[in-house]
Amino acid sequence: MASLFQKFQEAVKVLAKSPTFAKDPRSLQFEADVNRLFLYTSYNRLGKDAVETDAEEIIDMAGKASLADQQKQVQENVHSQITSFCKYMDHILQPDLTVKDKPGTPSSENNSSPRRSGLSFAIGRTAPLKDHSAIPESKPLKRTEVSQSLKDLMGYTLEVKPSQIPHEDAGQGLFIHGEADVGTVLAFYPGVIYSPAYYRYIPGYPRVDAQNSYLITRYDGTVINAQPWGAGGESREIWDGSSLPEPKHFMQADGKGSERIWKMLSKPLDGIRLGGNHEVLERRNPLAFAHFANHPAKDMVPNVMVCPYDFPLPEKHMRVYIPNISFGNGEEANMRRFGTFWFKSWKSGKNGLDVPVLKTLVLVATRAISNEEILLNYRLSNSKQRPPWYTSVDEEEDRRRWS
Repeated sequence: MASLFQKFQEAVKVLAKSPTFAKDPRSLQFEADVNRLFLYTSYNRLGKDAVETDAEEIIDMAGKASLADQQKQVQENVHSQITSFCKYMDHILQPDLTVKDKPGTPSSENNSSPRRSGLSFAIGRTAPLKDHSAIPESKPLKRTEVSQSLKDLMGYTLEVKPSQIPHEDAGQGLFIHGEADVGTVLAFYPGVIYSPAYYRYIPGYPRVDAQNSYLITRYDGTVINAQPWGAGGESREIWDGSSLPEPKHFMQADGKGSERIWKMLSKPLDGIRLGGNHEVLERRNPLAFAHFANHPAKDMVPNVMVCPYDFPLPEKHMRVYIPNISFGNGEEANMRRFGTFWFKSWKSGKNGLDVPVLKTLVLVATRAISNEEILLNYRLSNSKQRPPWYTSVDEEEDRRRWS
């Protein structure tokens, strides 16, 4: 398998410089990234029983297939892995239904929580967020227990602990506990998703990054704010993106003044603006920590890359494990831009081809990885002042990404 991986690595280097890519620098970088993801995730899907002819066929496809076809294959490869992850999580967290049927155990009819009426279901969107009757039952496991169980089943899990990067601003880092092969989906980037039409609602707008280092942008302009997600939680709960980390993590030298400003900028999201967008999410998700991945220091090499993943919302049985909500209740799917303005546009769904999606991001391993810190190339724009700790991995890629 090592020799096959070497072939893939060589193909990545060659195809990234192919003159067949678009001439526009930004499009060039986007296509190069899709090409890499196509190779890495397809290699992962081949599995340990792959033969050399399989690998050569995929490499050949990477040089000939259209961008759209490669994007589609990447989505299928990633979705296949996430489907497996969700099955593992169900196995860990779904309650043992046979226990309820045993003599002496309380039945659902004797449950102390009041039964919801038809009216309460009809007006459910206005119900308090603490209405736990809307949350499917799961095993009362702690997050650490869920994480260890996932490692036992899948071979790896994630840990957040002090970074090994030799810089005082490194803070917490993200580590893999266990082993994963190249092309493995290692982490979700959690939080609130903003389409360009809703940028003005990002806390702190227009200087959204002044007090928030947990923002990330997809090529299509979608922004994900992981700050409200923080370090996750200890339960399955209704989440509307309004929970915030402790202000002390973001305070400056002036103490109380900074805390006051921070609370003002990051006040809980308005339910009206959110469009009543409350989702039942598994806050114990052991992979919902991509926002803790650090940028590599000088002479260090990143071992993951970002991958856009459009989660199909009709997959309702998996939704609880996707740690994101969309600001605007999904209306951004029907928004179109004209100049500097965004408008709703009508589109037909009669053909059934338009599947609503949640525009998320995941981290994909670019090599085999084992019990080490996860490092992500931040690709900060070279048109703005970069922080002292930032060392560019590839200046040309940075320039193309933000051209």
